[in-house]
Amino acid sequence: MKLHFLGANRQVTGSRYCLETEGRELLIDCGLFQERQFQDRNWDPCPIPAERVDAMLLTHVHIDHSGLIPRFVREGFAGPIHCTRPTAALVEIMLRDAAKIQTEDADYKKKRHARENRRGRFAPEPLYVDEDVDRCVPLFREVHYNQPQQIFPNVRAIFHDAGHILGSAMITLEVTENGQMKRLVFSGDIGQWNKPIIQDPTLLVQADYLVMETTYGDRLHPDAGDVESQLADVINTTIGRGGKVIIPTFALERAQELMYHFARLVRANRIPNIKVFMDSPMAVDVTAVFERFREYYDDEMRALITGPEPPLRFPGLTMVRSTAESKKINEVREPCVIMASAGMCNAGRIKHHLRQNISNPANTILFVGHQSYGTLGHHILSGAPFARIHGQDFRVAAKIAQVYGLSGHADRNGLLKWLTHFEPKPKRVFFTHGEEAVALAFAEHAEKQLGHHTYVPHYQEAVELT
Repeated sequence: MKLHFLGANRQVTGSRYCLETEGRELLIDCGLFQERQFQDRNWDPCPIPAERVDAMLLTHVHIDHSGLIPRFVREGFAGPIHCTRPTAALVEIMLRDAAKIQTEDADYKKKRHARENRRGRFAPEPLYVDEDVDRCVPLFREVHYNQPQQIFPNVRAIFHDAGHILGSAMITLEVTENGQMKRLVFSGDIGQWNKPIIQDPTLLVQADYLVMETTYGDRLHPDAGDVESQLADVINTTIGRGGKVIIPTFALERAQELMYHFARLVRANRIPNIKVFMDSPMAVDVTAVFERFREYYDDEMRALITGPEPPLRFPGLTMVRSTAESKKINEVREPCVIMASAGMCNAGRIKHHLRQNISNPANTILFVGHQSYGTLGHHILSGAPFARIHGQDFRVAAKIAQVYGLSGHADRNGLLKWLTHFEPKPKRVFFTHGEEAVALAFAEHAEKQLGHHTYVPHYQEAVELT
């Protein structure tokens, strides 16, 4: 049994692993590399040839976990892709949006490069197009939480609620070789406890080998007060300056959480009844999926759904789908809130809104989620005086703010809570999905303080599991 580490190794994005067992190969996740310095990996063929892979398991639909699936199918993968019911409903939305963004960005780059008579670092071509997504859709197979699925004759998979986003999963693999069964657990992305809308992460107890994320393995989420008080303070302060609040927003989960909190703030008169734009066709579609899968909500959200006021709608909210509607937002002169994807500012409509608003000192750019090193969002949040957007440098004069508590990832204490629940300790713990220094620091703590046998794998490294 051999485990290949093919992404999110000593970096955050690009999650992809391949398990070899008894002549078969099983891929777990197939994510896009989003950090700028690693984006060329998206164009490289998978080190495990696609036609050799027999099946895939998908932990959740975030693009750093699912975003290379259409390209992998184009390269020759034709096996089943097992995922939860909400993931199956959401993944087509996510992948079509990714294909659309890549096509639009490629067209924009072609025109700009022709105008400037130069060539960029990457070819101005999309990684995949809508027709590639068409070939993916029939491959998805729905599974339920906590119900074993026979993947190969010697491999069973059990999906557990990860509490990260709707339908997210951590996966237990029960692999039998030479008459012995070993449990491998892939954490996926571990959510926070006591978040609105969805259930808490599952605490697992048994694993021989553990592959665990470390996104926030070196820090605690700052206690800056409750989320709604933070949002109200930023919005009211910005409105007082006559400015706009621009929020780079992840269309899945973060957008719905923000709408949930805005609805509560508006109805409690804690913020004025101003215009709030959700400028993301994908967020519009995702919200409709959220409203279909109510059985996956936590108890509080299920109670709200049956009440008189819809928890994801409120006066002043405009859901924007078309490009023409998006452009018309630029004509709004009065204070407003503009939420647009992508959440790390690396693609999508948010880049256009940043161009229009980042140089106005009356405005606020408000970050509500993790910004991976090397992304435009990280660059802006780090205090850089200029931001390069669509090939031009823009002065960063707007106020830069951050709301804490909305992250979909567990912090260091949450990760330790999850890790220390295993009894007995796994034979080996592999730490992934974290920047190199973060993963190494968390591994050192887990080894020295908790007694775990840990390792932080390198990109494309393969490890024998004996």
